[in-house]
Order: sequence, then C-alpha cells, then structure tokens
Amino acid sequence: MKNFRDFITLTKPRLNSLAILTTLAGFYMGSFPSMNRLNLLFTLLGTTGVAAGCAALNQWSEVAEDSRMGRTKKRPLPSGRISSPQAFWFGIVLSIAGEVILYLEVNPLTAFLGLCALVSYVVFYTPLKKISSLCTVVGAIPGAIPPLMGWAAAQFQLGPQGWVLFWILFLWQMPHFLAIGWIYREDYARAGFPMLAVLDPKGHTTGLMSVFYAMALLPVALLPAYFRMTGPVYFWIALMLGLGFVYYSFLLARHKTVREAKGLFWFSITYLPLLFIVMALNKI
Repeated sequence: MKNFRDFITLTKPRLNSLAILTTLAGFYMGSFPSMNRLNLLFTLLGTTGVAAGCAALNQWSEVAEDSRMGRTKKRPLPSGRISSPQAFWFGIVLSIAGEVILYLEVNPLTAFLGLCALVSYVVFYTPLKKISSLCTVVGAIPGAIPPLMGWAAAQFQLGPQGWVLFWILFLWQMPHFLAIGWIYREDYARAGFPMLAVLDPKGHTTGLMSVFYAMALLPVALLPAYFRMTGPVYFWIALMLGLGFVYYSFLLARHKTVREAKGLFWFSITYLPLLFIVMALNKI
C-alpha cells in the first residue's frame, strides 16, 4: 500500500488536477447544445494518463536535481522508495495508455494535442530547465494545452475560442511560476536550475516580467465575452480579477520579497478556478 501511494505521488496529483479541471472547462465551453458525458469521461481519462505520465518522466529525468532541493528530496525517487526503471516504465505506460484512449475513444486531433503536450514537456521543457531560464516559457506551452484538448474533444476541431482558452492558461502560468521561482530561488540554485529568479538575484526582471504577463493576461481573459462564449457577468468579474492579478504582480515588482511572491502565488491559484467557474456559469 505504501508503494502504491508512492506511485500516486509520482503522478503529481495536486499539480495535474489543474490539467484535468482545465480540460473539463474546455470541454464544457465547447459543448453545445448538450454535453456528451461518455466522450467527456474518455477525454478526462486520456488527459489524466498523459499528464501523469509527463509527471513521472519529469521526475525520472530530474532525480539528481530533486535530491538537492529541500522541497523535493523526499519524493519517491530521490528517497529511493521507487527505482529509476520503475518510474521510467510507469511514466511510459501511463503516457501510451492516455494517448490510446484519446485516439480511439475521443478523436485523433485531441490525441495529437496530447502528444504535443507530452513531447513539449518531456523532450523540450524538462532538459531545458538545466540550461536556460526560458524553460518557464517553454513549460507554459504543455501546461496550456489541456483546455484546448477539452475544446477539441467536444468540437472535433480547433477554433479561435479554443485558442483563447489556451492563451489564458499560458499567460496565467507565467506570473504564477515566476512567484514560485522567487519563493524557492535558493532551492533552485542548489539544484543547478538557471531559473530567472536565480539569474536575477535583485528581482528586477522577475518583477517586471510578472507585471508584463499579468497585464497581457488582462485583455486576453476578456475575449470569451467578445467571442460570445459568455455573457457580461463574466466580462466584469474577469476584469476585476485581472486588475487584482496586475496589482499583486506590481507588489512583487516593487518590493521583491518572499512575502509579496507568496501573495502573488496565492492570488494566482484563486484567480484561475474563479475565472473558469464564472466562465462556465455565465456560458451563453
């Protein structure tokens, strides 16, 4: 039972719950006049498999770095509770299973998007974390694909509305992860990850980039109302949430302390579910 829990931990369930929820949001927003529940079930199962596989393969690749970081050294791989081959094949099997479900039970387009998320996360983002601070931008791509997958699963095609959901999540991730980077910059430095917060010890660039992405997110998050995906209630709430995001990003840029970074982090994880809940409730 303990080993089973370790394998579950390897899938990063808390982090990947975001992928599942945003996939659900994309599917719901793309479903009209009614929602195909069986199709939704297979979409969520397939997405879960791919996301869990990504997480396992990411930890398999970064076991040495994780062993040097305080917040990750107790994970199943660095602590030796799961072996490297076990983690590798676990990640491969989950990824393949997820892709097979998406291809056979949903549609090839959704499976292709899942494959894009898998490859961009494992092949590009994970190794880039050891090389360049641009890894955060690259990593935001697979992180933003799930709502697009949900839309494609419901619509059997891509469209501007689906891409709006992609860009909302892409831009949201940047201040979110910049805040995390600032909070754990000493840990990242010990692990040898050249994150922006490590290369920017005074925090000037980190703060400015947080403000830039929060300001870019503000108009993009209003586009669902423009495309008549939602009604006016969503527009005004998204505007208020967006202004709040800019405010907390500005506080980090101004003060550059862990306290402000934590404030931005907590606002970010409040912002996203509220935005999607209001979007769903005010769907046209």
